[in-house]
Amino acid sequence: MALKKTIDVQAAVAIAAAEAIAAKTQGTFGVGGLMLDQHGNVLQSLHNNVIKQGLIFDPTAHGERQLIDWYYAERAKGRDLPPPADITIVTTLDPCCMCSGAILAGGFNVVVAAPDREAGIDHDVSAGFGALPPALRAQAASTFSYPAILGASPYARAASGATPKSFFIGKTISEPTQALCALVFEATSDEVMRLFQTDPPVEQLLDPAMLAPDHPIARTLKQVYPDALTYRCAPLAPDAGLAPFLLRAMARDREHGGDGDAVALLDSFGNLLLCMPGRMAQSGIRSAFMEATRAYAQLRYKLMAGATPERQLEVRRYLGHPKDGTLVFARGPDAGAVSFMNLGAYGSTMEGPLPPDNPRQFQYVLPAIAQQELDAICAAMPPLYSDIIRIHPTQVADRALIDALTRG
Repeated sequence: MALKKTIDVQAAVAIAAAEAIAAKTQGTFGVGGLMLDQHGNVLQSLHNNVIKQGLIFDPTAHGERQLIDWYYAERAKGRDLPPPADITIVTTLDPCCMCSGAILAGGFNVVVAAPDREAGIDHDVSAGFGALPPALRAQAASTFSYPAILGASPYARAASGATPKSFFIGKTISEPTQALCALVFEATSDEVMRLFQTDPPVEQLLDPAMLAPDHPIARTLKQVYPDALTYRCAPLAPDAGLAPFLLRAMARDREHGGDGDAVALLDSFGNLLLCMPGRMAQSGIRSAFMEATRAYAQLRYKLMAGATPERQLEVRRYLGHPKDGTLVFARGPDAGAVSFMNLGAYGSTMEGPLPPDNPRQFQYVLPAIAQQELDAICAAMPPLYSDIIRIHPTQVADRALIDALTRG
């Protein structure tokens, strides 16, 4: 079957905009994108899939992230695809921190239509990429393109960032198309953000450790992670008892091509719900955190999709929003692209302020960089992450847990 081809930025953005409209129809963030090879062939086009059937399906299912995982999956099947340096992702909205980290980790190029002043990597529209760790800024400046919007309306802009690849004959975007990209996202953003705030408050949550083993929630949880509910600590305070679970997942992470990371999710009662390794050999962006947050969201989605409102509420009360529990990373973030992706994906999982009584929701055991450097990276992130969510990874307090992973 012949591939669709476009050698014009405007035409490529129009395809992405059609995907964004499809996303709006689905009830998710109105963002779309496509992937082009070095000749302008459309390899794949798709849209945001964070929300399905009015429920959170996958907080990491942004268009760019999905395109990159699709690329790696196709290559794993034996498809002859160009290297990432010869691939261009065209997106209707400035990539968030998760997608920017994924793009940079893979080495892809990107063409951007509309700005995102809350979460976009170029939120200040300077193309200076000050939201990135310093070591990543030059790479972004050479691969992220913001084509000119010709005209006199508020949507007009001069070109900035990298020049789009040479196969693009036309290198500008029309005002109506760019406006469509911006407005479709704006039309969906508030409603989707509301869906992230529909879980019961922490005082209404129920302890899943009290469920009978054959209860559908407990049974499905165990299918995803057989060791679920076999460890419990004081709420929000992981201790050395978590070490064996992290160490086993770290070993699997190495087997799967990672550097030995793992991420555990504890609920508000201190129960272990998940402890996941990454799958970096399958895709260079399938980190332990991406696997963990996706697995938990899709577990809840599986239990709630098509269920009665009463059943959905029961699931939400036993399997609460991660913000009320604790995420424990075996390895703390560093200044690289995958860690920046993880920080952004954490923001996409929270999608709103952390509870005031749970400021240490994001904990790590083994530091990769000094806490001061990590704090500076988080403070420089776009407003959604730095001012609203206030991402602040901190090291676990339990010395015995740190010692156990250090020895392991």
